[in-house]
Amino acid sequence: MTSTTQAPLPRRRVLSELDSRKLLENYGIPLVPARSASSAAEAAAAARQFGFPVVLKGVGEKLAHKTEAGVVRLDLRSEAEVEAAYAEIAARAGDRLQTVLVQPMVRSEREFVAGLTRDAQFGPCVMFGLGGIFTEALKDVAFRVAPLEERDALEMLSDIRARRLLDEVRGKPAADRAALAGILRALGRLGIERPEVAEVDLNPILLDGPKPVAVDALIVLDETETPARAH
Repeated sequence: MTSTTQAPLPRRRVLSELDSRKLLENYGIPLVPARSASSAAEAAAAARQFGFPVVLKGVGEKLAHKTEAGVVRLDLRSEAEVEAAYAEIAARAGDRLQTVLVQPMVRSEREFVAGLTRDAQFGPCVMFGLGGIFTEALKDVAFRVAPLEERDALEMLSDIRARRLLDEVRGKPAADRAALAGILRALGRLGIERPEVAEVDLNPILLDGPKPVAVDALIVLDETETPARAH
């Protein structure tokens, strides 16, 4: 009987949003400001510094899908609401809770998504498309193989069917396409330099005026890969 050597099965680990943010910040990807709180009082203090309204999110490696887990509270407008929300999140999350993130509430009618996946044939691929609740429903996305030049990233923005949302719409300023292209190029660099990163999901990316900012971040590691040296 001839024996065959099989590749090891991938060991996937989902990073908490806090750890995902740290990695993404190293690549210059713009994220909504956030402060970590380990008590209701700390959460209230962070909210005062940001100014109301704010968002609270329970964070932990076992809380990757935070909305489904019921550990997100939006549009909190007072310290009392923040403290009550912290208590609710802590009770619901239990020992899965690593920390609670406090973020200013960013409002935008235009939501996009960007990410990184690994294709068996092409390797790291960058994705951009319509985000929020429409990501799965409409699947309006474009892909490019990493690394990306600026021209590649700008072409991706024009490839989606909803590209007019990047223009001036109903008095809202046009998106900063150069900044969006910068996010896509950064994801491409991350994919090349960090082979242990199997997936990145930035959804939604909102437009704060013209500037894109990622509100939620998810990174999945393939721990069968040997981590590369960060550049």
